Amino acid sequence: MKNAVPQAASLLLEKLLFLVHVRALPAGTEGGEPPPAASAYYDTSCFRRGDLLEVPRTLFIHFGIYLGENRVAHLMPDILPAFTDDRRQIQRVVTNKRLILGVITKTASIRVDTVEDFAYGGSILVNHMDRLFKDQVLGSEEAARRAEKLVGTTAYSLLWNNCEHFVTYCRYGAPVSFQTDKFCETVKMIIRDQRSVLASVLVGLASIVCLGLAPSTALPTIFITFVLWMAG
Repeated sequence: MKNAVPQAASLLLEKLLFLVHVRALPAGTEGGEPPPAASAYYDTSCFRRGDLLEVPRTLFIHFGIYLGENRVAHLMPDILPAFTDDRRQIQRVVTNKRLILGVITKTASIRVDTVEDFAYGGSILVNHMDRLFKDQVLGSEEAARRAEKLVGTTAYSLLWNNCEHFVTYCRYGAPVSFQTDKFCETVKMIIRDQRSVLASVLVGLASIVCLGLAPSTALPTIFITFVLWMAG
């Protein structure tokens, strides 16, 4: 029974990753092959070297730069590059544990995969962000060369260095993430809403009623409520 908690946590992570369509494998399949995707599903003849590819997911969008010959450079959280330089091991499918540990330790790799492995069954948008940057679009060859130059281990930050920052730097010359901006605006909106103060008080009182009055329940209630009130 002592392994029940880790197993439950692993199962929960796998379910969450499934919901957001992150490429995930069951435990024990480290280095295994991903489920096959139909190559005919993606017509790579319409892609040009240096194109920016977007794959919409449920909760986010994944980005990559097309390098030609069915290859895409994209940034993914991955703990493995922190422990080995073996390119064959790193190039294997990123499993749940590798991805989650990569996020936690802020480690990632800019890797080159096939279009099928990159999109993983999702639909692909091509150069959809060009309309937002207009005259800032670099040459296609320049974008591809920038992506190829950055392939390898890199730092990862959900807010400051993710796959969107990578592709906007390559194609537009400046690392930008509209997903990050939207997330931060949402957080600010929640903080500014005074109802969040009331919600924090109610949650805190509920925890005190259920768990009893103690520093571990009272102090967070007071601190969080105070911070939300001052920030609102």
